Amino acid sequence: MNAYHIGFIGLLAGFCTTVSFIPQFVKILQTRQVRDISLIMYTVLTGGIFLWLVYGILIRELPIILANAVSLMLCSAIIVLKVVYGRGRG
Repeated sequence: MNAYHIGFIGLLAGFCTTVSFIPQFVKILQTRQVRDISLIMYTVLTGGIFLWLVYGILIRELPIILANAVSLMLCSAIIVLKVVYGRGRG
């Protein structure tokens, strides 16, 4: 397998894992319901994504950098929405 195919697999994998956050983000925006969102889980996940981003930058791997930069933004936005919409609700 050549470098092009390997890079394509990395980009495709990053695309799949990154877009998986979009339905949750959109649903929160539409319903403003965050009761079932785990703040602890998203905080730990966001920390892990940040570390993957740093790792990608250090090894200069574009698929890792792109996927984790976008994922970091989406997960961070979900955390912000959880905090904002979850105020005053158990």
